[in-house]
Amino acid sequence: MKGIILAGGSGTRLYPITMAISKQLMPIYDKPMIYYPLSVLMQAGIRDILVITTKEDQRDFIKLLKDGSQFGINISYVVQPSPDGLAQAFLLGEEFIGDDACAMVLGDNIYFGNGFEELLEDAKENALKGYASIFGYQVRDPKRFGIMELDKNNNVLSVEEKPEKPKSDYAITGLYFYPKGVSKMAKKVKPSARGELEITTLNDLYLKESKLKAELLGEGFTWFDTGTFDSMMEANNMIKLVESNNGKIIACPEMIAYEKGWMNIEELDKAANLMKKNSYGAYLVDVVTRESEN
Repeated sequence: MKGIILAGGSGTRLYPITMAISKQLMPIYDKPMIYYPLSVLMQAGIRDILVITTKEDQRDFIKLLKDGSQFGINISYVVQPSPDGLAQAFLLGEEFIGDDACAMVLGDNIYFGNGFEELLEDAKENALKGYASIFGYQVRDPKRFGIMELDKNNNVLSVEEKPEKPKSDYAITGLYFYPKGVSKMAKKVKPSARGELEITTLNDLYLKESKLKAELLGEGFTWFDTGTFDSMMEANNMIKLVESNNGKIIACPEMIAYEKGWMNIEELDKAANLMKKNSYGAYLVDVVTRESEN
């Protein structure tokens, strides 16, 4: 299975900061924002990942993530010439995806909660069986989001993009799993009134074929769409609080890779020593020390 991180766009809601740096390279507490969506794909067991960026920012992403081998994965890159809608990712990534199923996560989305890996595994299995999956999260202001309508058994009845009269309060978050053939399906999406290839339209195509499932992020889960100053601050505070309380680093690609057997202890030690002067590196040093003593 392949994975895509959509990290393009101009980030105008975060001007003037994003006039000089990509939003997805800005820090959320102790790591770059893109580490969070990268960790989601890695948690799902996905090792072949495409990062879609603007032309101006691509060099900085490559400088940070390189080819992914330091995390035991493979990262490649493609430029998004203009931000023409989320479904455009599957056209830009058509060659990369090939004949595989594919997950996509938005570069500014953060997920945290117990049982998340189980939901990812369920969505992955569904994709391999020919079904698409969208992830829902209850919000107070559903007019601002794409919305999924569900029946009493949590089957998807409809999907709408920022409706005036929402049929539910379940927002469709920026994480999607699709079966093989998603690029072909994306070619059927016509530009919306705002001129974009809407991901909601793509999801509706799967729904019309009875091939769209919902994964719900219930109580105990946290989801951030960090596209505003306030949401970034809230995410920073949450990550700091959780990490301070449990002594672990959230969204740590090195640790995920080690736990999945994609990195050995020597490679983890090398990564730890590069960053041992801060809390992120100190955490990895502690892990290496404990593992070496066992």
